[in-house]
Amino acid sequence: MEMSPVVPGRIRHLLIALAVSALAGCSLVPGNQSYSDRDESAVMLPVQQGDALVPEHIKIKPITAELIVDMFKAARPPIGDGTSVARKATESAPRSGGKGSGPTPEYKLGPGDIISIIVWDHPELTIPAGSFRTAEQAGTVIADDGTIYFPYAGVVNVQGKTTGEVRRILSVKLAKFIEQVQLDVRMVAFRSQQVYVVGEVSKPGIQPVTDIPMTVIEAVNRAGGFTPEADYSRVLLTRRGSTYLVDIQAMYDYGATAQNALLEHGDIINVADRSYNKIFVLGEVVRPGSQVMNKKRSTLAEALSDAGYISQTTADPRWIYVMRGDTETPELFHLDSRLPDAMLLADRFPLRPRDVVYVDAAAVVRWQRVISNILPTATMLNLTSQTQYPLFGARQPPY
Repeated sequence: MEMSPVVPGRIRHLLIALAVSALAGCSLVPGNQSYSDRDESAVMLPVQQGDALVPEHIKIKPITAELIVDMFKAARPPIGDGTSVARKATESAPRSGGKGSGPTPEYKLGPGDIISIIVWDHPELTIPAGSFRTAEQAGTVIADDGTIYFPYAGVVNVQGKTTGEVRRILSVKLAKFIEQVQLDVRMVAFRSQQVYVVGEVSKPGIQPVTDIPMTVIEAVNRAGGFTPEADYSRVLLTRRGSTYLVDIQAMYDYGATAQNALLEHGDIINVADRSYNKIFVLGEVVRPGSQVMNKKRSTLAEALSDAGYISQTTADPRWIYVMRGDTETPELFHLDSRLPDAMLLADRFPLRPRDVVYVDAAAVVRWQRVISNILPTATMLNLTSQTQYPLFGARQPPY
């Protein structure tokens, strides 16, 4: 069989070029470049500097005992999801119901509320509630304009006033007709003020505001508590067109009661789900993918364990990275886990929502992947060069 000397020569040159390119850094094969042995990020990341975002390379911090100790010393209750928007919203949150927040405001009457007015020793002024009349039926309903009518006192504006203030107003008016007035005003039904609790709670709906001050936690408890899919750290409070982020998880874990705001009429409480609280485990692990954090609690060791741990045949345990980019200043961390007891450091390293855990591949594995990608092409070219063409007398066609 006669073969053209031109084609095999071209093939040999092509194969040599592919091999040289592979040896030069495997740049022809995507996903086979090493991330190991770096002091800073390979790409620039947006970093908050004052009021502006600027691109910078981020230094990689080794995960050591000293780093974990410094993190625990500098630990502060987490605020929401860590974003600048969440922090600003929480810092400007409405007044709290925690310790030292001042006296608790009294309930203010409004249209629709029902009160009971009792004048002692004057049953003609008091309509008693009997077996056929409930206290609500016997009470005085505040009209839409915020007024009530009472004998001898006439029309009295009670909107925005407390029961004690109404009692004093009526006592002054009745004193003109009754000596030594003994009068009492009591709440019968709270109907003028309400808040709305929606989202991941057991019984979403309307909750009336009563004379017992209602805080965010109290509203959630009245709505049946959180569902299993609730995100305790992302409770949104909407008031008069502004939305605030309330981190109930921080209240439970750190006693940060300053965020437990007192609710007002018209407030909306929206409990978000856990879909935001994800971490991503990528690279050389048995089951790469995303994981939903339970109450924002997870460590590097837990994330690797839930992903089936690092692959024993392809991973390089020296190069495990944690990439944290969803903050004002992105952070990159590196763990060298060649020794098994390095997992003790991983177990003390806390993860945050949206963290990316990446396990790098071993150098020999990257090389094998390059070869496995090049080999089919080289084999095809070799077979093509040896193909016989009967129409040309078992020779390759001329080019």
